[in-house]
Amino acid sequence: MNQLLRVMNFNVSSDGIGAGEDQTLERPFGFEHPERLFSWAGATASWPMRTDAGGSRGLDDYFTRDFARNIGAEIMGRNKFGPQRGPWQDHEWLGWWGDEPPFHTPVFVMTHHERPSFTLSDTTFHFTGGDPATVLERAKEAAQGRDVRLGGGASTIRQFLDADLVDTLHVAVSPLKLGSGVRLWESPDELLDRFHLEVVPSPSGVTHHLFWRR
Repeated sequence: MNQLLRVMNFNVSSDGIGAGEDQTLERPFGFEHPERLFSWAGATASWPMRTDAGGSRGLDDYFTRDFARNIGAEIMGRNKFGPQRGPWQDHEWLGWWGDEPPFHTPVFVMTHHERPSFTLSDTTFHFTGGDPATVLERAKEAAQGRDVRLGGGASTIRQFLDADLVDTLHVAVSPLKLGSGVRLWESPDELLDRFHLEVVPSPSGVTHHLFWRR
């Protein structure tokens, strides 16, 4: 079976920014009101943290529901796990995700400062060095034949794009400008030498960009 590396439901502003540069424990995304990027997903019926029976159906709900389909492992950059930089100072703090992380698979956190793995609910976090190809090989082995999701952030996705390892991308572009921050692209056209692109607008205001290899 051909295992794919997939970017799914990654959110950027209309000027291509996925996160601010001032990340702290209190501001995981580095800017105020990050829900401006993610509100489209939170409004859907399939949003996993929904506590009522409401929510929208349709295109946005499809992408929210598709997030876990055939995913056997996740790769993320260290900044998506937490705000600490350099050697780990606090092993007691176990990430932003709470006691029941939303991944439900092994997660490989890319870092120059490795630490022991740990498990929360049905998610085990592994902290691994190495280049993107090496980390992807480990993740594919852990995925046991299913695909690997590349969760971000933007700089981590760029590393894997630069190494030509990404097979498909779904990027949701929100209709707001952040002006500065960690940028996924100047324009989605940058990827058209390697990928087909279909752009699908949603009634929620976001525009879904779907890339797949040529």
